[in-house]
Amino acid sequence: MSENTDNPESFEPNFPIVTIEDEMRDSYLEYAMSVIVGRALPDVRDGLKPVHRRVLYAMDVLGNDYNKSYKKSARIVGDVIGKYHPHGDTAVYDTIVRMAQPFSMR
Repeated sequence: MSENTDNPESFEPNFPIVTIEDEMRDSYLEYAMSVIVGRALPDVRDGLKPVHRRVLYAMDVLGNDYNKSYKKSARIVGDVIGKYHPHGDTAVYDTIVRMAQPFSMR
């Protein structure tokens, strides 16, 4: 072994030097695009967003069927937030309302 890795003076970094502005711009753009593609745009397969799928799954697990007694929306929202959607309740309430309106969903 001719190289001495213990000598700090012989260490040469092999990564590119990037300004903080460029890194923040590129990283934010990548993150924003992943959020748009992953959450904001409906999936091509079924036309649902992840929050729609979480609400429908929670309602199925609760046994919230058309031929059974109703459940309060706070119960459904609480289950969705507690088990599947660790964000605010506004998105879940809005999703339930939009799915109940025939003119807003296909």
